[in-house]
Amino acid sequence: MMKLLMMTMQETDLLLEEPGEITLSFGELVLKGGWVMVPIILLSIIAIYIFFERFYVIAKAGREDMNFMNRIKDYIYDSKIDAAISLCRSSISPAARMVEKGISRIGRPQNDVNTAIENVGKLEVYKLERGLPTLATIAGAAPMIGFLGTVIGMIKAFYDMSNAGNNIDVSLLSNGIYTAMVTTVAGLIVGILAYFAYNILVAKVEKVIFRLEATATEFMDILNEPAK
Repeated sequence: MMKLLMMTMQETDLLLEEPGEITLSFGELVLKGGWVMVPIILLSIIAIYIFFERFYVIAKAGREDMNFMNRIKDYIYDSKIDAAISLCRSSISPAARMVEKGISRIGRPQNDVNTAIENVGKLEVYKLERGLPTLATIAGAAPMIGFLGTVIGMIKAFYDMSNAGNNIDVSLLSNGIYTAMVTTVAGLIVGILAYFAYNILVAKVEKVIFRLEATATEFMDILNEPAK
């Protein structure tokens, strides 16, 4: 009786065992996406490089020396133009380059000075925004490439199904479905991350632009204010 009970328990354990799960590594999952994954991966690498490179450049441009304009003001009032230019050249900020151009135009009409400062400011903003259009393009192009992979995967799945005739098996459709789903997910992930990265950088550039405008206004006020 005990032997029969033991055998019954062993058979029950075997029935309750779950079937072996099929697992895929990240590399295998990427390979399932096919050749469409290649441009998506390249776009992700480009987006990562642009984001971190621009983030560093913009953060560096946004650093502000609180005493910079006070020193410029003292030098101008003391007629130490060369010292003011030297101070601007010792600083690597866009604001300093703007002020330097304004100082070099001292003695000319105010409109000429203001125009020169604005031109330098536009050039500095252009330098800061370099790469951002590419990042915006990646944000829009990556999901589209992913959807292209979806169409290719579904075409492949239907092609395999038509060739199989009456012997349709799930395994025949798996490769096409993997291609469709993996590329869609990858494209959306890259696109979403690139979109957020683009907006983060745009917000930081706008802060720098605001500081440049404030610096230009302060410099023009110094020129218009009578020396004490």
